[in-house]
Amino acid sequence: MTSNDPGWELYRSFLAVMHEGSLSAAARALGMTQPSLGRHMRELETALGTALFARSPQGLTPTELARELVPHAQAMASAAATLQRTASAGREEISGTVRLTASEVIGAEVLPPILTLFRERHPGVVVELVLSNQSSDLLRRDADIAVRMVQPTQEALVARHVGRIELGLFAHRRYLDAHGQPSTIAELGGHALIGFDTERPYIRRLRPEGMPYTREHFSLRTDSDLAALAALRAGFGIGFAQVNLARRDPQLVRLLPDPLSLALETWVVMHEDLRQSLRVRRLFDHLAEALEAYVRG
Repeated sequence: MTSNDPGWELYRSFLAVMHEGSLSAAARALGMTQPSLGRHMRELETALGTALFARSPQGLTPTELARELVPHAQAMASAAATLQRTASAGREEISGTVRLTASEVIGAEVLPPILTLFRERHPGVVVELVLSNQSSDLLRRDADIAVRMVQPTQEALVARHVGRIELGLFAHRRYLDAHGQPSTIAELGGHALIGFDTERPYIRRLRPEGMPYTREHFSLRTDSDLAALAALRAGFGIGFAQVNLARRDPQLVRLLPDPLSLALETWVVMHEDLRQSLRVRRLFDHLAEALEAYVRG
């Protein structure tokens, strides 16, 4: 195309005039001003060296040549749309591997449907999911993205706060039918409690005063949150669980909700250098949005 050839934007304006029947209607359809559209028509006629419309007080009347140009201009419009779709598809096509780390319960109970939806949208991305209650070092690139229950402090990390995950005390109806339901914190000492082998910092920070919830009180001790959750569902005894997760099972009953409510601040984190990676950024944004919805219940 030479510098004198009319560009696609002129033909697009021409098609709008032919379709709408007037400059004013075509301008509204294209989101342009009428003077700008009129200028496009004059530029196109000058470039082609012929008139395309007969002008009168009643409006524009297309010439025979204008009608002959319509199918060719429509072909240009179709080609332009195809170019746009191809370019967009190229931008959206992402592939490669993203290493994601999360706690046991988040990784096994919360993330699977979230990652399934991401897979449907981006089938070219392989997710490596690492479940650990220990924080991976993102600065050393042990993982690309982490879901954490503590606010990161390193400046080189990008973090998005997704909310507070509430923990509550629960028991299975089968256990309560057999052993009764405690009505006070003090009565918990007479029940089979599911707890930790190694005390977690958040328990020390948030444990209500006087609550019998230390290692010597537990009938089952485990540092695996998945094992504790499985025991809770089996009716072994009483233990803590994420409230939104426990609500999925109608057989789990929340106990003493007013005095016993813990909150875990939750973050999605990645190294700032990975913002340039489209696949990492897409998964980061997807996780943040989905976990915000999970926190809201």
